[in-house]
Formats: sequence, structure tokens, C-alpha cells
Amino acid sequence: MPRSIGFVWGLGMLCAAALGSAPAQAHGAPLIQPAIAGARILLTRDEALTLAFPGCEIERGSAFLKKPEQAAVAKLAGVKFVSGVVHPYVARKDGLIVGTAYFDTHRVRTMRQTLMVVVTAAGKLGRVELLAFAEPREYIPRAAWYAQFKGKQLDHQLRLKRDIKAVTGASLTAKATTSSARRILALHLTLARLKAEKLERKQRKAAERRKEERGRSGVPRATGGGPRV
Repeated sequence: MPRSIGFVWGLGMLCAAALGSAPAQAHGAPLIQPAIAGARILLTRDEALTLAFPGCEIERGSAFLKKPEQAAVAKLAGVKFVSGVVHPYVARKDGLIVGTAYFDTHRVRTMRQTLMVVVTAAGKLGRVELLAFAEPREYIPRAAWYAQFKGKQLDHQLRLKRDIKAVTGASLTAKATTSSARRILALHLTLARLKAEKLERKQRKAAERRKEERGRSGVPRATGGGPRV
């Protein structure tokens, strides 16, 4: 079970009775949408996390993305991304990161769906799970279709009719789900880059401070009077 019991943006709004409510966010933000009216709940957040990470310790985090960072995610993914706040769920076992789960709510046709997209420690897709679906049930692909995302990475092949098979009668669901997978992989890569850059800046500043301290300690102290003869 996750350490935090706070709501998940998007999914948390679907399960408001259990997880509380949240303020509305800007229209079009795929990871921080308001409730899906009339959505069919297939899995709760905790059920999905337990399914993805059995026996793991799960910690809910928060990441804040500025406009340029959001644009970087969108460019990398090749799909729309306008979320200022995201909540990665990091799973650890024996102290090692097993994977990270993200919850993504987005439009399919006229209604929305919520997915849990898991990224492995190697940066590949671990699984894609459908949690809530407001479109008619017949537009939900079979479980085998979702299974094909496992092991995929963010490249030009992660698209419909390439590595991902199209679905007759549920083409919009397939398109929305594939876009979500690309969006989450791009987000995960961007967050990793930002974390690495932050660590590099911290290490550089620490090195500069150590250099300054060595410089100060190596300066000879001034003595009174002129040179001795």
C-alpha cells in the first residue's frame, strides 16, 4: 500500500468518496483532470498498484513542471502535455527501485478514461492498466491488447500499426491509450533528466565551495614589520 493516502489527480477525483476531493485544474491537462462523470471503475488506485508491485513499498511523490518543461515532454512524446503537477508512485523492494506508476486521465472520444502506466527501472513500459472508462464498454480492447505494451520504449515504433496493433471497433481507445503510453514515457524521461541536472548543479556548487575553502586555508597569514636581514 502506498505511504500517502492523498488523492491521485484524475483517478482520485473518480474515487472522491474514498479519497476526498480536489480543486479543478486547467482544461486539457491530461494528468490533473476533474472527475469522469458516470465512469465505470474497473480498478481502484490501490488495487492497481498492488497488482503492478506485489510486496513492494510504494511512495507517492510530487513533481512540478514549468511551461518549458511541459513543452519538452510534449515534444519528446509527440502528443499534447500541459500538466503542471504530476504524482509519480515509486515502488521499491529491498531498497531498490522496481518501477514507477503514473495515473493518466484523458479523452477517448467524447468521454474520458483513466490509465495506470508503469515504467520499469530500465525506462521501459512495465504494464498499462485501465482503471476507469466512461465510454461504452464495447470500446474497451481485450486484455491481450494492453499486454503488448510491456517492454516497449519511447521510439518511433511505439505507435499504432507499428509495434502496437490497431483495434477494430475501438480505434479511438487504442489511439488514446498509445498516446498516453508515449506521454508517460516522455514524462518519466524528462523527470529523470531534471533530477540528474539538479544533482549535477548541487555537486558543482559543493565542489566550488570546497575549492574556495581550500583557497582560503592556503593563503599565508600576513606578519608585522618588514623583511628580516
